[in-house]
Amino acid sequence: MKIVSDTASSDRSAPLGASEALALADLPAAQLPDLMARARARRDGAWGSVVTYSPKVFLPLTNLCRNRCDYCSFRRSPGDAGEWTMSPDEVVRSLRSARAAGCVEALFCLGDRADGWKSYRDLLQSWGHEDTVAYLRWAAEAALAEGLLPHTNAGILSREDMAVLRPVNVSLGLMLESVSERLCERGGPHHGAPDKRPAVRIGMTREAGTLRVPFTSGVLLGIGETARERVQTLLEIRRLHAEHGHIQEVIVQNFRAGPLTPMASSPEPEAPEVLHAVCMARLILPDDVSVQAPPNLNPGATAALLSAGLNDFGGVSPITPDFINPGHAWPHLERLEREVAQAGFTLRPRLPVYDRYCSTAWLDDRLQGPVGAARARLVQPLAEAAP
Repeated sequence: MKIVSDTASSDRSAPLGASEALALADLPAAQLPDLMARARARRDGAWGSVVTYSPKVFLPLTNLCRNRCDYCSFRRSPGDAGEWTMSPDEVVRSLRSARAAGCVEALFCLGDRADGWKSYRDLLQSWGHEDTVAYLRWAAEAALAEGLLPHTNAGILSREDMAVLRPVNVSLGLMLESVSERLCERGGPHHGAPDKRPAVRIGMTREAGTLRVPFTSGVLLGIGETARERVQTLLEIRRLHAEHGHIQEVIVQNFRAGPLTPMASSPEPEAPEVLHAVCMARLILPDDVSVQAPPNLNPGATAALLSAGLNDFGGVSPITPDFINPGHAWPHLERLEREVAQAGFTLRPRLPVYDRYCSTAWLDDRLQGPVGAARARLVQPLAEAAP
Protein backbone atom coordinates (compact mmCIF):
# COMPACT_ATOMS: atom_id res chain seq x y z
CA MET A 1 0.00 0.00 0.00
CA LYS A 2 1.33 3.40 -0.94
CA ILE A 3 1.19 6.25 1.53
CA VAL A 4 -1.19 8.65 -0.18
CA SER A 5 -3.41 11.43 1.09
CA ASP A 6 -7.19 11.35 0.95
CA THR A 7 -9.21 14.41 0.11
CA ALA A 8 -9.48 15.45 3.75
CA SER A 9 -5.71 15.65 4.15
CA SER A 10 -4.32 16.42 0.70
CA ASP A 11 -1.97 18.92 2.34
CA ARG A 12 0.86 16.75 3.65
CA SER A 13 1.72 19.42 6.21
CA ALA A 14 -1.74 19.03 7.80
CA PRO A 15 -2.81 16.31 10.24
CA LEU A 16 -4.03 13.09 8.66
CA GLY A 17 -7.69 12.74 7.90
CA ALA A 18 -9.38 10.01 9.93
CA SER A 19 -9.89 7.70 6.95
CA GLU A 20 -6.24 7.88 5.89
CA ALA A 21 -5.05 7.43 9.47
CA LEU A 22 -7.13 4.28 9.85
CA ALA A 23 -5.92 3.01 6.48
CA LEU A 24 -2.32 3.41 7.69
CA ALA A 25 -2.96 1.45 10.90
CA ASP A 26 -1.83 -1.85 9.38
CA LEU A 27 0.91 -0.46 7.19
CA PRO A 28 3.26 -3.14 5.80
CA ALA A 29 6.67 -3.11 7.45
CA ALA A 30 8.32 -2.23 4.15
CA GLN A 31 6.43 1.06 4.11
CA LEU A 32 7.51 2.14 7.61
CA PRO A 33 10.58 4.14 6.42
CA ASP A 34 8.33 6.24 4.16
CA LEU A 35 5.93 6.87 7.03
CA MET A 36 8.83 7.84 9.29
CA ALA A 37 10.09 10.32 6.71
CA ARG A 38 6.67 11.91 6.52
CA ALA A 39 6.36 12.16 10.31
CA ARG A 40 9.90 13.48 10.58
CA ALA A 41 9.10 16.26 8.13
CA ARG A 42 6.06 17.25 10.19
CA ARG A 43 8.15 17.32 13.36
CA ASP A 44 10.95 19.30 11.74
CA GLY A 45 8.50 21.90 10.46
CA ALA A 46 6.83 22.36 13.85
CA TRP A 47 9.61 21.79 16.38
CA GLY A 48 12.90 22.14 14.48
CA SER A 49 16.04 20.44 15.74
CA VAL A 50 15.46 20.98 19.48
CA VAL A 51 14.34 17.95 21.52
CA THR A 52 13.15 18.48 25.06
CA TYR A 53 12.72 16.74 28.40
CA SER A 54 11.45 17.82 31.82
CA PRO A 55 13.91 17.39 34.73
CA LYS A 56 11.65 15.96 37.42
CA VAL A 57 11.36 14.29 40.76
CA PHE A 58 8.90 11.40 40.86
CA LEU A 59 6.78 11.40 44.03
CA PRO A 60 4.54 8.31 44.28
CA LEU A 61 2.29 9.75 46.96
CA THR A 62 0.59 6.38 47.44
CA ASN A 63 0.55 3.13 45.50
CA LEU A 64 -2.83 2.11 46.90
CA CYS A 65 -5.23 1.65 44.00
CA ARG A 66 -8.66 0.13 43.57
CA ASN A 67 -7.93 -0.92 39.96
CA ARG A 68 -6.29 -4.20 39.03
CA CYS A 69 -4.74 -3.81 35.59
CA ASP A 70 -3.11 -7.06 34.47
CA TYR A 71 0.13 -5.31 33.51
CA CYS A 72 0.61 -3.08 36.56
CA SER A 73 3.33 -3.80 39.10
CA PHE A 74 2.81 -0.46 40.89
CA ARG A 75 -0.56 -0.87 42.63
CA ARG A 76 -1.13 -2.34 46.07
CA SER A 77 -3.99 -2.91 48.51
CA PRO A 78 -3.66 -2.23 52.25
CA GLY A 79 -1.55 -4.95 53.87
CA ASP A 80 0.19 -5.99 50.64
CA ALA A 81 3.95 -6.29 50.63
CA GLY A 82 5.39 -3.06 49.28
CA GLU A 83 2.40 -0.90 50.15
CA TRP A 84 3.39 2.71 50.81
CA THR A 85 2.06 6.20 51.31
CA MET A 86 4.60 9.01 51.48
CA SER A 87 4.57 10.98 54.71
CA PRO A 88 4.68 14.80 54.68
CA ASP A 89 8.31 14.67 55.86
CA GLU A 90 9.23 12.33 53.01
CA VAL A 91 7.55 14.64 50.52
CA VAL A 92 9.46 17.69 51.73
CA ARG A 93 12.80 15.87 51.83
CA SER A 94 12.29 14.64 48.27
CA LEU A 95 11.38 18.13 47.07
CA ARG A 96 14.48 19.66 48.63
CA SER A 97 16.73 16.99 47.13
CA ALA A 98 15.11 17.59 43.76
CA ARG A 99 15.67 21.33 43.89
CA ALA A 100 19.34 20.74 44.75
CA ALA A 101 19.65 18.32 41.79
CA GLY A 102 18.30 20.88 39.31
CA CYS A 103 14.78 19.52 38.89
CA VAL A 104 11.94 21.87 37.98
CA GLU A 105 9.02 19.41 37.89
CA ALA A 106 7.42 17.66 40.86
CA LEU A 107 5.45 14.75 39.42
CA PHE A 108 2.82 13.47 41.84
CA CYS A 109 1.69 10.05 40.64
CA LEU A 110 -0.57 7.72 42.59
CA GLY A 111 -3.18 5.00 42.39
CA ASP A 112 -6.89 5.48 41.79
CA ARG A 113 -9.49 6.03 44.51
CA ALA A 114 -7.44 4.99 47.54
CA ASP A 115 -9.90 6.91 49.71
CA GLY A 116 -12.09 3.82 49.68
CA TRP A 117 -9.88 2.24 52.36
CA LYS A 118 -10.48 3.39 55.94
CA SER A 119 -6.90 2.67 57.06
CA TYR A 120 -5.65 5.05 54.39
CA ARG A 121 -8.17 7.76 55.27
CA ASP A 122 -7.21 7.46 58.91
CA LEU A 123 -3.54 7.89 58.01
CA LEU A 124 -4.23 11.06 56.01
CA GLN A 125 -6.39 12.45 58.78
CA SER A 126 -3.58 11.86 61.28
CA TRP A 127 -1.55 14.26 59.13
CA GLY A 128 -4.39 16.78 59.02
CA HIS A 129 -5.77 15.98 55.56
CA GLU A 130 -9.34 14.94 54.96
CA ASP A 131 -8.74 13.00 51.74
CA THR A 132 -6.32 12.41 48.86
CA VAL A 133 -7.17 15.63 47.05
CA ALA A 134 -6.52 17.66 50.20
CA TYR A 135 -3.16 15.89 50.62
CA LEU A 136 -2.32 16.51 46.97
CA ARG A 137 -3.18 20.18 47.37
CA TRP A 138 -0.83 20.43 50.37
CA ALA A 139 1.94 18.54 48.52
CA ALA A 140 1.65 20.81 45.49
CA GLU A 141 1.87 23.90 47.71
CA ALA A 142 4.97 22.38 49.35
CA ALA A 143 6.50 21.85 45.90
CA LEU A 144 5.85 25.47 44.94
CA ALA A 145 7.42 26.62 48.21
CA GLU A 146 10.56 24.65 47.31
CA GLY A 147 10.73 26.15 43.81
CA LEU A 148 9.30 23.20 41.84
CA LEU A 149 6.30 23.15 39.52
CA PRO A 150 3.70 20.47 40.32
CA HIS A 151 2.27 18.15 37.68
CA THR A 152 -0.25 15.64 39.03
CA ASN A 153 -1.41 12.33 37.62
CA ALA A 154 -3.78 10.97 40.24
CA GLY A 155 -5.95 8.80 38.05
CA ILE A 156 -9.61 9.71 37.79
CA LEU A 157 -10.49 13.05 39.34
CA SER A 158 -13.87 14.72 39.43
CA ARG A 159 -14.44 18.20 38.07
CA GLU A 160 -14.53 19.45 41.67
CA ASP A 161 -11.23 17.70 42.44
CA MET A 162 -9.54 19.29 39.45
CA ALA A 163 -10.89 22.69 40.41
CA VAL A 164 -9.23 22.27 43.83
CA LEU A 165 -5.90 21.25 42.30
CA ARG A 166 -5.82 23.67 39.37
CA PRO A 167 -4.57 26.73 41.33
CA VAL A 168 -1.49 24.83 42.55
CA ASN A 169 -0.66 22.65 39.52
CA VAL A 170 0.76 23.86 36.24
CA SER A 171 -0.68 20.78 34.53
CA LEU A 172 -2.62 17.60 35.17
CA GLY A 173 -2.43 14.30 33.36
CA LEU A 174 -4.32 11.11 32.57
CA MET A 175 -3.30 8.57 29.96
CA LEU A 176 -6.33 7.74 27.85
CA GLU A 177 -4.45 4.47 27.13
CA SER A 178 -7.02 2.94 24.79
CA VAL A 179 -10.56 3.49 23.57
CA SER A 180 -11.00 -0.27 23.18
CA GLU A 181 -14.01 -1.52 25.15
CA ARG A 182 -12.83 -5.01 24.26
CA LEU A 183 -9.89 -4.67 26.68
CA CYS A 184 -12.38 -4.19 29.52
CA GLU A 185 -14.20 -7.46 28.89
CA ARG A 186 -13.62 -10.59 30.97
CA GLY A 187 -10.13 -11.86 30.25
CA GLY A 188 -8.93 -8.43 29.12
CA PRO A 189 -6.23 -6.44 30.94
CA HIS A 190 -8.72 -3.77 32.09
CA HIS A 191 -11.50 -6.09 33.25
CA GLY A 192 -10.65 -5.49 36.91
CA ALA A 193 -10.09 -1.76 36.48
CA PRO A 194 -13.32 0.27 36.51
CA ASP A 195 -11.39 3.52 36.10
CA LYS A 196 -9.93 2.32 32.79
CA ARG A 197 -13.31 2.35 31.04
CA PRO A 198 -12.81 4.59 27.99
CA ALA A 199 -15.91 6.70 28.70
CA VAL A 200 -14.65 7.48 32.21
CA ARG A 201 -11.24 8.63 30.98
CA ILE A 202 -12.68 10.55 28.06
CA GLY A 203 -15.05 12.29 30.46
CA MET A 204 -12.27 13.46 32.77
CA THR A 205 -10.17 14.64 29.85
CA ARG A 206 -13.08 16.70 28.55
CA GLU A 207 -13.78 18.16 32.00
CA ALA A 208 -10.15 19.25 32.27
CA GLY A 209 -10.62 21.15 29.05
CA THR A 210 -13.70 22.95 30.30
CA LEU A 211 -11.65 24.03 33.34
CA ARG A 212 -8.81 25.22 31.06
CA VAL A 213 -6.26 22.89 32.60
CA PRO A 214 -3.09 22.19 30.57
CA PHE A 215 -3.26 18.44 30.14
CA THR A 216 -1.17 15.39 29.30
CA SER A 217 -2.72 12.34 27.64
CA GLY A 218 -1.29 9.24 26.03
CA VAL A 219 -1.69 5.87 24.36
CA LEU A 220 -0.44 2.58 25.80
CA LEU A 221 0.97 0.02 23.38
CA GLY A 222 1.13 -3.74 23.68
CA ILE A 223 -1.64 -4.63 26.16
CA GLY A 224 -3.74 -6.51 23.61
CA GLU A 225 -5.04 -3.64 21.50
CA THR A 226 -4.95 -3.74 17.71
CA ALA A 227 -3.07 -1.24 15.55
CA ARG A 228 -6.42 0.15 14.44
CA GLU A 229 -7.48 0.68 18.06
CA ARG A 230 -4.24 2.61 18.68
CA VAL A 231 -5.10 4.92 15.82
CA GLN A 232 -8.66 5.30 17.10
CA THR A 233 -7.26 6.30 20.50
CA LEU A 234 -5.07 8.98 18.92
CA LEU A 235 -8.01 10.25 16.88
CA GLU A 236 -10.08 10.50 20.08
CA ILE A 237 -7.34 12.49 21.79
CA ARG A 238 -7.29 14.83 18.79
CA ARG A 239 -11.06 15.24 18.96
CA LEU A 240 -10.91 16.12 22.66
CA HIS A 241 -8.12 18.63 22.01
CA ALA A 242 -10.17 20.21 19.22
CA GLU A 243 -12.94 20.93 21.72
CA HIS A 244 -10.84 22.88 24.23
CA GLY A 245 -7.23 23.15 23.01
CA HIS A 246 -5.88 21.90 26.34
CA ILE A 247 -3.85 18.80 25.49
CA GLN A 248 -0.25 19.96 25.49
CA GLU A 249 1.46 16.59 25.03
CA VAL A 250 0.72 12.97 24.20
CA ILE A 251 2.81 10.09 25.51
CA VAL A 252 3.39 7.05 23.32
CA GLN A 253 4.17 4.51 26.02
CA ASN A 254 5.09 0.91 25.32
CA PHE A 255 4.14 -1.89 27.71
CA ARG A 256 7.08 -3.44 29.54
CA ALA A 257 6.35 -6.70 31.33
CA GLY A 258 6.64 -6.46 35.11
CA PRO A 259 7.27 -9.37 37.45
CA LEU A 260 4.48 -10.91 39.53
CA THR A 261 1.73 -9.56 37.27
CA PRO A 262 -0.76 -11.54 35.13
CA MET A 263 1.06 -10.23 32.03
CA ALA A 264 4.57 -10.97 33.28
CA SER A 265 5.21 -13.35 30.36
CA SER A 266 3.32 -11.37 27.71
CA PRO A 267 5.30 -10.23 24.67
CA GLU A 268 6.35 -6.58 24.64
CA PRO A 269 5.84 -4.38 21.57
CA GLU A 270 8.72 -4.67 19.13
CA ALA A 271 10.58 -1.60 17.90
CA PRO A 272 8.68 -1.28 14.58
CA GLU A 273 5.38 -1.13 16.48
CA VAL A 274 6.66 1.65 18.73
CA LEU A 275 8.06 3.60 15.78
CA HIS A 276 4.81 3.21 13.85
CA ALA A 277 2.82 4.52 16.83
CA VAL A 278 5.13 7.52 17.22
CA CYS A 279 4.74 8.28 13.51
CA MET A 280 0.97 8.03 13.70
CA ALA A 281 0.85 10.28 16.76
CA ARG A 282 2.89 12.93 14.97
CA LEU A 283 0.82 12.69 11.79
CA ILE A 284 -2.59 12.61 13.51
CA LEU A 285 -2.10 15.25 16.19
CA PRO A 286 -1.89 18.99 15.53
CA ASP A 287 1.63 20.39 15.26
CA ASP A 288 1.40 22.24 18.56
CA VAL A 289 0.77 19.02 20.53
CA SER A 290 4.07 17.53 21.68
CA VAL A 291 4.73 13.83 21.01
CA GLN A 292 6.88 12.03 23.54
CA ALA A 293 8.08 8.53 24.40
CA PRO A 294 9.86 7.47 27.61
CA PRO A 295 13.59 6.94 26.95
CA ASN A 296 13.96 4.43 29.78
CA LEU A 297 11.39 2.14 28.15
CA ASN A 298 13.18 2.36 24.80
CA PRO A 299 16.91 2.00 25.56
CA GLY A 300 19.14 2.30 22.53
CA ALA A 301 16.32 3.68 20.39
CA THR A 302 17.00 7.42 20.66
CA ALA A 303 18.00 7.89 17.02
CA ALA A 304 15.14 5.73 15.75
CA LEU A 305 12.54 7.59 17.82
CA LEU A 306 13.82 10.92 16.54
CA SER A 307 13.66 9.55 13.00
CA ALA A 308 10.01 8.68 13.63
CA GLY A 309 9.05 12.27 14.52
CA LEU A 310 9.53 12.41 18.29
CA ASN A 311 10.17 15.87 19.77
CA ASP A 312 10.19 15.20 23.52
CA PHE A 313 11.32 12.55 26.01
CA GLY A 314 8.97 13.53 28.83
CA GLY A 315 10.06 13.62 32.43
CA VAL A 316 13.52 12.32 33.27
CA SER A 317 14.65 12.21 36.88
CA PRO A 318 18.24 12.52 38.05
CA ILE A 319 17.34 11.37 41.58
CA THR A 320 14.30 9.04 41.63
CA PRO A 321 13.44 5.84 39.75
CA ASP A 322 10.46 5.29 37.49
CA PHE A 323 8.19 3.82 40.15
CA ILE A 324 5.74 2.59 37.51
CA ASN A 325 8.49 0.66 35.68
CA PRO A 326 11.13 0.21 38.40
CA GLY A 327 13.18 -2.23 36.34
CA HIS A 328 13.89 0.42 33.70
CA ALA A 329 16.22 3.15 34.92
CA TRP A 330 16.24 6.65 33.50
CA PRO A 331 19.20 7.32 31.21
CA HIS A 332 21.89 9.57 32.61
CA LEU A 333 21.30 13.00 31.13
CA GLU A 334 24.81 13.25 29.69
CA ARG A 335 24.25 10.02 27.79
CA LEU A 336 20.87 11.12 26.48
CA GLU A 337 22.33 14.46 25.46
CA ARG A 338 25.12 12.66 23.60
CA GLU A 339 22.73 10.32 21.78
CA VAL A 340 20.51 13.22 20.77
CA ALA A 341 23.50 15.20 19.50
CA GLN A 342 24.72 12.21 17.47
CA ALA A 343 21.33 12.16 15.77
CA GLY A 344 21.72 15.84 14.82
CA PHE A 345 19.53 17.40 17.50
CA THR A 346 19.97 19.54 20.61
CA LEU A 347 18.59 18.35 23.95
CA ARG A 348 17.14 21.05 26.19
CA PRO A 349 15.24 21.00 29.50
CA ARG A 350 11.73 22.41 29.62
CA LEU A 351 9.02 23.19 32.12
CA PRO A 352 6.18 20.72 32.81
CA VAL A 353 3.88 23.29 31.21
CA TYR A 354 4.50 24.43 27.64
CA ASP A 355 5.01 28.10 26.91
CA ARG A 356 1.70 28.66 25.16
CA TYR A 357 -0.14 27.63 28.33
CA CYS A 358 1.72 29.98 30.66
CA SER A 359 -0.69 32.91 30.33
CA THR A 360 -3.31 33.72 32.95
CA ALA A 361 -5.90 32.31 30.55
CA TRP A 362 -4.60 28.87 31.51
CA LEU A 363 -2.64 29.22 34.74
CA ASP A 364 -3.79 30.68 38.04
CA ASP A 365 -2.27 34.07 38.89
CA ARG A 366 -0.38 32.59 41.86
CA LEU A 367 1.52 30.26 39.49
CA GLN A 368 2.98 33.04 37.34
CA GLY A 369 5.85 33.84 39.72
CA PRO A 370 6.92 30.21 40.24
CA VAL A 371 6.78 29.56 36.50
CA GLY A 372 8.99 32.56 35.78
CA ALA A 373 11.48 31.54 38.45
CA ALA A 374 11.61 27.95 37.20
CA ARG A 375 12.15 29.11 33.63
CA ALA A 376 15.10 31.20 34.75
CA ARG A 377 16.66 28.14 36.37
CA LEU A 378 16.54 26.19 33.09
CA VAL A 379 19.42 28.24 31.71
CA GLN A 380 21.81 26.28 33.96
CA PRO A 381 24.11 23.96 32.06
CA LEU A 382 22.70 20.48 31.56
CA ALA A 383 25.59 18.89 33.42
CA GLU A 384 24.59 20.70 36.62
CA ALA A 385 21.30 18.76 36.68
CA ALA A 386 22.89 15.39 35.99
CA PRO A 387 23.73 12.84 38.67
